[in-house]
Amino acid sequence: MKNYSIWILEYGFTSKFPRGITLHGAFDESVRFSYGYALIKGNGIVAMVDVGFDNVAYGKELNDRFGIENWHSPGVVLNSCGVTPEDVTHVFVTHAHFDHFGGADHFPNAKFFIQERELSKWVWAMSLDRKLRWLTAAIDPADIMRAIRLAREGRLVCVEGVMEDVLPGIDLFPAHDTHTPGSQYILVRNDGKKQSSDAWVLAGDLVYCFENLTGTDPNDRSYVPIGLASGSQTNLLLTTHEMLAHVGGEAERVIPVHEARLKDVFPSRLSDRGLRIVEVTLGDQQISRVG
Repeated sequence: MKNYSIWILEYGFTSKFPRGITLHGAFDESVRFSYGYALIKGNGIVAMVDVGFDNVAYGKELNDRFGIENWHSPGVVLNSCGVTPEDVTHVFVTHAHFDHFGGADHFPNAKFFIQERELSKWVWAMSLDRKLRWLTAAIDPADIMRAIRLAREGRLVCVEGVMEDVLPGIDLFPAHDTHTPGSQYILVRNDGKKQSSDAWVLAGDLVYCFENLTGTDPNDRSYVPIGLASGSQTNLLLTTHEMLAHVGGEAERVIPVHEARLKDVFPSRLSDRGLRIVEVTLGDQQISRVG
């Protein structure tokens, strides 16, 4: 039994992104870097992991700073899977960087789940001396105000630590002081069992590329952290080990959403907008969106 389909939907990309950011110490080349989010659908549930950003105001400035090409709105991107933003009822925010949380206004019926520490520590970071502004380089302050508005509307859940079965078979796990102060990852137990044999981890930015999970030597596997973290690289490695434990050590079940090579591992297609749709798993009696 497969309760959910999971698709990774690209909403933009950067053609040349420094590989050393995706893989610590790899300064030799540039790579294609996808910007996307995950759609989880099945048994009457439509949920998202992250929501991208709005390419206006400061979001547009960040888009241009990071060289993001071919940006498209959630309405356009989700249409490729027969879904509208209004259909989405739950959004699990891995962290509050602009490219993961800035599109919240597109989802008027969704409740958002984020680690409380993620919000409180960003407010703290924004209060620091300007010389420490690197800490907030990927934050749009307007997104923090959006979080406050969502709270006032009763549409924000501040999670403290682990939250199991937020939806049937879907758990949230903290990864504090890693990529960001209050990152989290999402575990989908697709057979609904506590000890799942069909589990998937949606890792947010705890993992950027396959090599973070396996290293670069196929004969001697190791974890290599991402090259962009405001927290501890040690914590990143320990979290990588923890995520893999949830999926029986199968690295292909920990999904790095920014990894452009997901298309080489899972069924995929290009949309009519030139954006990649990756079908990680297809739920029972659901329609493939890449076939």
